[in-house]
Amino acid sequence: MRTIPSRIIAVRDEGKDRRTITVLNKEIAEKAQPGQFIMVWIPGVDEIPMGISHIGKEEIAFTVHRIGEATNALYNKKVNEYIGVRGPYGKGFKEVDGNIIVIGGGTGTAPLIPLIKRLYEKEGNNVTVINGAKSIDEMVFKEELNELTKMGKIKYMPATEDGSLGYKGLATTLLEEVLNKMEKPDEIYACGPESMIKRVVEIALEKGIHVQALVERYMKCAIGICGSCTMDPIGIRVCVEGPVIPIETLARITELGVYKRDSSGRKTKI
Repeated sequence: MRTIPSRIIAVRDEGKDRRTITVLNKEIAEKAQPGQFIMVWIPGVDEIPMGISHIGKEEIAFTVHRIGEATNALYNKKVNEYIGVRGPYGKGFKEVDGNIIVIGGGTGTAPLIPLIKRLYEKEGNNVTVINGAKSIDEMVFKEELNELTKMGKIKYMPATEDGSLGYKGLATTLLEEVLNKMEKPDEIYACGPESMIKRVVEIALEKGIHVQALVERYMKCAIGICGSCTMDPIGIRVCVEGPVIPIETLARITELGVYKRDSSGRKTKI
């Protein structure tokens, strides 16, 4: 897929060191599905993968957390500046109807937003959203999710480790408490730190619940050639066979939440 010069039409703060950037790109907007990702080129800096946090008629958005050179450069982009975007790539979420739990951790909540909107638009769905972060300052999309709760679209349950908003503790601990009080959900969708995803998988396996998780890994090519995002021991390429991966596959990935790969392909402990 070609890299398309895309004009930034909106920039919104999402909390400490986090911003949602919206770009005009009709070609990708018409193709993108919840859970897919794009490659964003910052001229003169680098190209990095980004989850899609909004899919419009002519525009898409992504949420950036500045932690390195490329993300810092992207974070500081302004309205009317241009960046390069190619995609969409990967496998998105398979939508399941019924009683649904969506759990996001940190900036991982952002690419779940298009899915949440698809789910609550279907009549008869009951959607519970657990949004976890270390503190209220690091929680993304809290205002939007709270507004959806007021409208009766979803049930929003924020969790912060320091207790600054909602439940005090880990999102996965809140998930366990929710599961103990409700009927078995038809599906759990997750995205966040791999340690969180790993725990979600463990909980779901114990209770016999199906999970789809969006796994975020370092990527270069996005088309399954370079091997940068390969996960052991089964060799799954996150950019092609993912980034949304079902529980039956996640349960076989021993490095999930334990190791990651850097830009050179070297495995390091998470």
